[in-house]
Amino acid sequence: MLLLPVALICVLICVACASIGRPEGGPRDTFPPVFISANPADGALNVKTNRIRLRFDENITLKDVMSNVVVSPAQKDMPQISGNGHVVTVELKDTLIDSTTYTIDFGNAISDLNEGNILDGFSFAFSTGPTIDTMRISGMVFEAQTLEPAQGMMVGVYSNLSDTAIHTLPLERLTRTDQYGRFTIRNLAPGTYRIYAINDLNRDYKWDRSEDIAFYDMTITPSTSPIDRVDTIAARDGSDSIVTVKATQYLPNDVLLTWFNYGYASQYLAKNNRSDRNIIYLEMGTKSDSLPTLTVLDGPLAGKTDREWAVLEASATRDSLTYWIKDSTLIKTDSLRVAARYLRTDTNDNLSWTTDTLRLFMRKQKSSNNNASKPKARNKESNDSLSADSLPKIELMKIKINSSKPHNLGTPLVASIDVPAAEYHPEMVKLEIIETEKSKNPNDTKETKTRRVIENFELNFTDSLKPRLLIGNITDWKPDQTYCLTIDSAAIVSIYGVPSEKLEYEFTTKATDEYSNLTFHITGTNGHPAIVELLSSSDQPVAKAPVNAAGDAVFNFLAPGKYYARMFFDDNNNGIYDIGIVDSIQPEETAYYPKRINLKKNWDLEQSWDIYEIAIDMQKPNDIKKNKPKTKDGNKVDDENEDEDDDFDPNDPFGSLNSTNRNGTPRSAFDRTDRNNMRTR
Repeated sequence: MLLLPVALICVLICVACASIGRPEGGPRDTFPPVFISANPADGALNVKTNRIRLRFDENITLKDVMSNVVVSPAQKDMPQISGNGHVVTVELKDTLIDSTTYTIDFGNAISDLNEGNILDGFSFAFSTGPTIDTMRISGMVFEAQTLEPAQGMMVGVYSNLSDTAIHTLPLERLTRTDQYGRFTIRNLAPGTYRIYAINDLNRDYKWDRSEDIAFYDMTITPSTSPIDRVDTIAARDGSDSIVTVKATQYLPNDVLLTWFNYGYASQYLAKNNRSDRNIIYLEMGTKSDSLPTLTVLDGPLAGKTDREWAVLEASATRDSLTYWIKDSTLIKTDSLRVAARYLRTDTNDNLSWTTDTLRLFMRKQKSSNNNASKPKARNKESNDSLSADSLPKIELMKIKINSSKPHNLGTPLVASIDVPAAEYHPEMVKLEIIETEKSKNPNDTKETKTRRVIENFELNFTDSLKPRLLIGNITDWKPDQTYCLTIDSAAIVSIYGVPSEKLEYEFTTKATDEYSNLTFHITGTNGHPAIVELLSSSDQPVAKAPVNAAGDAVFNFLAPGKYYARMFFDDNNNGIYDIGIVDSIQPEETAYYPKRINLKKNWDLEQSWDIYEIAIDMQKPNDIKKNKPKTKDGNKVDDENEDEDDDFDPNDPFGSLNSTNRNGTPRSAFDRTDRNNMRTR
């Protein structure tokens, strides 16, 4: 009995030991680090030290300091920024300027060590004088044509209102855009400013013409006004409460900047070769509005330019050039020396005319042993005719039809030939419609086919820089019908005297029930000329239509599938999207239809589209947006429309889209009134 208490104690100890395990954790930390204090303090005056220590409530880590952290005024030497435990240390390398407000914008560089919660938009300010500047300018930056949010783009201001400041002076106060393209330039002195956004590739804090740029076409004078703000205060235990507090509103807070790029690149002769005896190929460093001139330097054609001895074929941007040599003397020449005169970027970064001497060699093909000793027969009739081994061995020139089968309604016939033509006889080309007639006798099942010539049909060379391409002039085909294109032999003769073969191309057109038709009823253009582009899932145009006087954009004969749409104001009526001119002309304004469009066979769909119904930052569908915000694990946010039903109510053009985010806050500061005001400016 005396041992019983001892035994009970031993059992209790064993049970306690057996129950040892990991303690249960609390809720996952979803809060970013909290700023506690700084030395010198945030907003401190008369600061003389260039070393700042910031303390947070938990261990932190720094990410991409070079691309995230921005110091105003702009620093010539990048500050040294490091994190250790709860502390971030910033050491400015430039000498401090007297009576100046300094701002350190950390962007999303600071996050907690364990969970990676980002302290987004944190900034710190101090002054080297007796006062600190407090004005702000806020807004958003998008790519002008595609409305992609500009992520990490530099935004800054000048108090110097000269148009040349952006080219010659560093931005005075600056910040970077966040993942949504939003920005806030803090700690501005009262005054009037011009504002720009640039992707500062060389970190000189001013714009070079190869960089992206956006500008606001009016000066800005920041101001403040008192407001009552409703806030939701969240506690760490998950509870929250709503309070109304007095606050200061900093204006303007809705500056919209849309960037563009001149596409500038250095011009030079990147490549030259003689891929065949009759072909000289040149490749330029970038697109060009002018064409080079080639001049023969030796032989009987010395001094003659390519306009006399070649036919030029060029790409749309004129940076890939093929010269088809048509003179037999040059074709026979193994070593051809020509002078190429073209525009090249000089040492002062300006285009100037220059001349290079090109040596274009053509090595002779080795003959087989059996044929090496056999002399080739010489054409005694004409010394000027081309020898058999100096020209492509073509018996008859081929004609290729590039159109699809069955033929798409609303598209022309397109054909191509092997080499440029010297002669063309359009009267030897005809298009016939093959009509089928049934016997009027119900007992007779035979059908009679008749051919009727389409009188107004023409197939022509329409572009002098596309000398091998022929395009027909008819697009209003009859649906579900059979046609036959006939091109007689020798209708085309090449520059080498080779006639074309005879071609009979029979094809059918698609039936109308294979297509969809789509009409947009657009409001908000206010009579300005505009063009709507249908887009693929890669945000690339596949069709376009003008907005007519009634405000409609009509697309006929669309293949079933998934589409998106955007509209741009065609201010100069040239049918293409135009970028701006810095400090002079804004790029043409763009609007996106905010929903995916699903078309099926034999559909006629009409959609109403108010281009200002949805805020600009929410217009572009998320599933074609490239610059999507990233989660803290580095992945892009999921596509909102990924699991959408293929069908949607035509009477509900915006579906579930509304004017607020999921948390109930406004989606954007840019409302319809602001966009309309921008049009009138």
